[in-house]
Amino acid sequence: MRSFDDDLAPLHEASLYRSLRTIDSPQAPVVQINGQEVLNFSSNDYLGFANAEPIRNAFKHGIDLYGTGSGSSRLVCGTLAPHASLERTLAKFKNTEAALTFSSGYAAAMGCIPALCGPGDFIILDKLSHACLIDSAKLSGATLRVFPHNHMEKLEHLLKWARAKGKTTSRILVITESIFSMDGDWADLWNIVQLKDQYGALLLLDEAHAFGIHGPGGRGLAAKLGLASRMDIQMGTFSKAVGLSGGYLCGTRSLIDLLINRARSFIYSTAPSPSLAHTIEEVIRHWLPTAYGEDRRARLWSNLAYLHTALKDRIEEPASAIIPLIIGSESEALRLSAQLLTAGILIPAIRYPTVSKGKARLRIAITALHSEGFINALSRELQGCAL
Repeated sequence: MRSFDDDLAPLHEASLYRSLRTIDSPQAPVVQINGQEVLNFSSNDYLGFANAEPIRNAFKHGIDLYGTGSGSSRLVCGTLAPHASLERTLAKFKNTEAALTFSSGYAAAMGCIPALCGPGDFIILDKLSHACLIDSAKLSGATLRVFPHNHMEKLEHLLKWARAKGKTTSRILVITESIFSMDGDWADLWNIVQLKDQYGALLLLDEAHAFGIHGPGGRGLAAKLGLASRMDIQMGTFSKAVGLSGGYLCGTRSLIDLLINRARSFIYSTAPSPSLAHTIEEVIRHWLPTAYGEDRRARLWSNLAYLHTALKDRIEEPASAIIPLIIGSESEALRLSAQLLTAGILIPAIRYPTVSKGKARLRIAITALHSEGFINALSRELQGCAL
């Protein structure tokens, strides 16, 4: 029988081995690693909410009101008042009939997609969709097909094929992210919506990297484009721009009722902390859509424009807070990431299977709290790297 070390050996050989890096300070533009202060360009805390004083205070107040634990799963006795209140507030914020929250975005995907689709149904997925969407689609047992990233002709071909092959009761589900997590570009939502309507399909849109950043009040890319009402299922997380953790699904009342009864990651998981739910609701009510959130979004986009000016010869104009520098070789991406860390810049090397083989990259994430001085330091170090 092979050992665990036998399984690890090929990962080392292919420069795909991963290990955990401990940060000894709160999430911020400057963090401490092994006693060294480094500039943090790796965090999804796009608006700088993770360590913001009003949000910390809301969490403390939530503990005083509701304690720390939920006791059990939501269907047993773990639904506390802040869980229900958060979902009402979220549904109102997203202009949907209802919402359901999960312990993570991954859990939301793993609960939702197998609850909606099974043998006899069809799932059509953008190739660059997040691993949680791919994994849950495979778990569902539905017939799965993948279209090249934003390739509308192939999507239409697959929709036409699924409609012809399926029964009248077959469900066809199209899945895409709105902002893609490793490339930072947008889904072709206008054309995807037209095609899913034309062929009688449903659309699940993952707004993880758009929620809080795009659209009025940070409602997401679909809202920015005026397409929110045409989304059948809106998914997202509270772990990026909101600065906390958890996942959500928004849609019709019947959709949410079905998920409450079928989504196994919801049914069989202890409910998230009620103080966390309280804090997320406070963010959605009082900080994300108000002047506080607008100021943070303006600072984020200003920082992205400043970085583009500094690195115009190396990056395209950013469409999100994510800027990929494609390196290609996994070993070279690791080398460059280590070189930058030695110089006091934290940027992770993203490698297979997160991205395709030979598409390894440095993934830069900009936040509202980065200063021009920090961005200048990043620019200087990148200019000195042989990218």
